[in-house]
Amino acid sequence: MKKGDPRVIRGWTMYDWANSVYSLTVTTAIFPVFYLAITHQGDTDLVLERYGIPSQSLYSYALSAGFLLVALITPLLSGIADHTGSKKKFLKAFCYLGAASCAGLFFFGLEHLWIGLFLVMMACVGFSGSLIFYDAFLPEIAEPEDHDRVSARGYTMGYLGSVLLLIINLMMVMQPDWFGIPDRDGLPARITFITVGIWWAGFAQFAFRVLPDNPHGRKPTGDILLNGYKELRKVWQQLQRTRRLKGYLLAFFVLNMGVQTIMYLAVTFAKEEVKDHDELGAVVPISDTSLIVSILLIQLVAAVGAYNFVALSKRFGNVAALVIGCIFWIMLCVAAYRIQWAWEFYALACGVGLVMGGSQSLSRSTYAKFLPDTIDHASYFSFYDVSYYVGTVLGTFAYGMVYQLTDDLRNTVVVIGSFFIVALVLLFLVPRKEVELPADGVAA
Repeated sequence: MKKGDPRVIRGWTMYDWANSVYSLTVTTAIFPVFYLAITHQGDTDLVLERYGIPSQSLYSYALSAGFLLVALITPLLSGIADHTGSKKKFLKAFCYLGAASCAGLFFFGLEHLWIGLFLVMMACVGFSGSLIFYDAFLPEIAEPEDHDRVSARGYTMGYLGSVLLLIINLMMVMQPDWFGIPDRDGLPARITFITVGIWWAGFAQFAFRVLPDNPHGRKPTGDILLNGYKELRKVWQQLQRTRRLKGYLLAFFVLNMGVQTIMYLAVTFAKEEVKDHDELGAVVPISDTSLIVSILLIQLVAAVGAYNFVALSKRFGNVAALVIGCIFWIMLCVAAYRIQWAWEFYALACGVGLVMGGSQSLSRSTYAKFLPDTIDHASYFSFYDVSYYVGTVLGTFAYGMVYQLTDDLRNTVVVIGSFFIVALVLLFLVPRKEVELPADGVAA
């Protein structure tokens, strides 16, 4: 397949447009607010009363379980995908699993809490699993010098597409009569979860239509499962011989612990800790409308941030640009620990968006640049994405555990900030050039 084909690159970025609505509507904006409304009655946590676990902790554990499941199953699946040349088939399977699970959240309720949390987990599995095979196409469709730009373009498409659907969904929730939707039993919010499933599966067809089925003409033989394991083992052994790639992967693992925890749980933090004033000047919790405005700010600014970090990487190099981003994350954590009011949260949201877009897009393209000359892209990206998801598991689990033990969400900010400090140190240790080690892992 010819690299740099504009039609293929456009189609590839459309999958970001398709699946990012899950990240925004389900994990960040509407579902967290809907979840808190379902699980609380006034100031009473109904889940805590019934099961002895705070509802926010239980939600973060469901996300952690989804990411953990992906981390366990996808490395072997990626080996199978490389052996058989079937990345696109796995991409489709995880896409449809995630889209169907999102639509199934229409039925979420306290009386079926565990089924609902299972769907939360499966939606997470579908989203996370599909990204492994989606990301693996990047080094196959673009030349190394274009990886930063194409990756940023994908994330930008995701930010813009998710904002567009979120605006439509907000109109459905705030003005359901415009759409002929009865305003009862949370029906407008429930319908938004169906729209996410339809949007995700529908727009993904643009990517499915142009991405190649078997770009390297693989012809599988023998036991597919066994050979998939052998493929994965071969890549793991090759990975052990790279000093720069391994060092970067470790730094990314810790950096991502902080980034993903913020992305998934910022709304629940603000809902509890940030205050505002009502029309009479009384102090009240931040409104759902204010939370949505801040989320929109994050997404729109993130689209700008993605391209700003491309410029930084061109001037200083990829790792140096990520170091700059890490320093900004530490500063934002310090600010988050101190914020009290809605206007402060708006400013913080702009800062988060600016650095989040760049961190995510540049992390992916940097890994693609650091890969050795290989056609086993799914297997290599499985280690990247497993680092991504295990980091997210630990980050979201730490958030839930710290809150459960201390009953103070601000303590979770301290933990997240420590992730960025460790990541900063690890990024400084990444070699400027690749140092290949012999098979026994000892430098020559």
